[in-house]
Amino acid sequence: MRLTSRPPARSWLRGGSAGLALAALTCTLTASPAEPAEPAEPAPPAAAAPAGPGGIHCMHPTRVRVPGAEHQRVACLDELTTAGTVASGHTDPADWAGLTPRDLAVPSGIPGLQIDGYFPDTSTTNTNNGWNHDAQFVIRLPDRWNGGLVVAGTPGNREQYANDRAIADWVLSRGYAYAATDKGNTGLAFYRDGKEPGDAIAEWNDRLTQLTRAARATVARHYRRPPSRTLATGMSNGGYLVRWQLENHPGLYDGGVDWEGTLWRSDGPTLLDFLPQALRNHPVFATGGEGADAARRALHTAGFPAGSEFLWPYHHRVYWDLTQRIYREELDPGFDGPAEAGTPFCAPGTPACDADYDYAARPREVRKAMEKIALTGRIGKPLITLHGTLDVLLPITQDSDVYARMVRQAGRDRLHRYYRIEGGTHTDALVDTHPHRLRPLTPCHRTAFTALENWLMHGHRPPASHTVPMPGQADAATLLNACPLDARGDAAPPFTP
Repeated sequence: MRLTSRPPARSWLRGGSAGLALAALTCTLTASPAEPAEPAEPAPPAAAAPAGPGGIHCMHPTRVRVPGAEHQRVACLDELTTAGTVASGHTDPADWAGLTPRDLAVPSGIPGLQIDGYFPDTSTTNTNNGWNHDAQFVIRLPDRWNGGLVVAGTPGNREQYANDRAIADWVLSRGYAYAATDKGNTGLAFYRDGKEPGDAIAEWNDRLTQLTRAARATVARHYRRPPSRTLATGMSNGGYLVRWQLENHPGLYDGGVDWEGTLWRSDGPTLLDFLPQALRNHPVFATGGEGADAARRALHTAGFPAGSEFLWPYHHRVYWDLTQRIYREELDPGFDGPAEAGTPFCAPGTPACDADYDYAARPREVRKAMEKIALTGRIGKPLITLHGTLDVLLPITQDSDVYARMVRQAGRDRLHRYYRIEGGTHTDALVDTHPHRLRPLTPCHRTAFTALENWLMHGHRPPASHTVPMPGQADAATLLNACPLDARGDAAPPFTP
């Protein structure tokens, strides 16, 4: 584990704490790090706990311990989904703000145990639970368990509750145990963690591996039998983690769903290739005039799809500049010398301006940092990837199209299905702003997850990789609740990476 840290993050990254409201029975336990990661012999299956307020687990002191945790807190809750955890304080809405459509339904009626805690770490960017301690995790154990476990890493630089609305609510309603990690560092200055460039991102992979092993053991002890299947899933940076885990630790998982995972590879393309081009050309395009058409063409060539122009101003203002600077600082801090994460919205030609960044011209040390986190495509378990064709943070031709080709070139395409979702973009909250131009990816993720279940449990292979067309007559309510992956036609030919 990469447990060393650079200087602590600035206080402006996130103010206040997200202390848990003690509306439910809560007890604090300290787990012994000496416990084994997996039980030696699984115990006989336990009977399903009855429904009702709190379930059977509230009536007896819990023996649940998370192996390796430095600290944990166990709460018996009448509701494990955000229908109850928002009010009880067992989630943080700030962690998942902006990731899902406004009208996404929230399931309810899922009692069980929630374990919040942290593994040993030295960085302190995560203020959830008032702990000011990184490597935080959450594990949820529903009373009615289907035998499975879902583990997730968070998107962006968010904390452990970031997937609660997009992923956790739904999988809990289907009976899965659920576990998520903050990846070991959070916030806009995540790059301060670790000793060397690339260490902070490399820790994300280690932390998901650590949580998966601990969660599998915790589930086995709690339900008195090991999980019958362990599935990894996540969006954006969380999707990258799914890819990396199935490449490097396939024995821990039965399969995964990669939701627009970030692509890191030493030879590119990566966001350090296409974002500088966006920063150089978008201001010229937005200003109009003589150079606007050439700037538009340059953006298209860089990977930003034709027809996505309506999304460019928002992404330039909110995502492109910030994302380029903080990830470049993590992987290439020498570019701007003693400065930290460059100069926001600097003009090309300004010294050490990220709009002029040229990854191909940087020293060998930068490629070495990238190699720490690089993907190979050599997945060892079934993986379903989905990505929106109007993603303008991680353009599809520069990301998942490339990763699908990597999987094929590695000879692993029999384990992979890839669905290009027409009209999908990187964050589903933008669907609320552009309901007639975009479709949400959340229901597509659920369909992909169900397809993975059928693949693993029943041997039903999902449809071949292809582009899923935007339904011509579908209204917003239909798109929010359905995304059939086998919907094909003249507009949706099979996809060959």
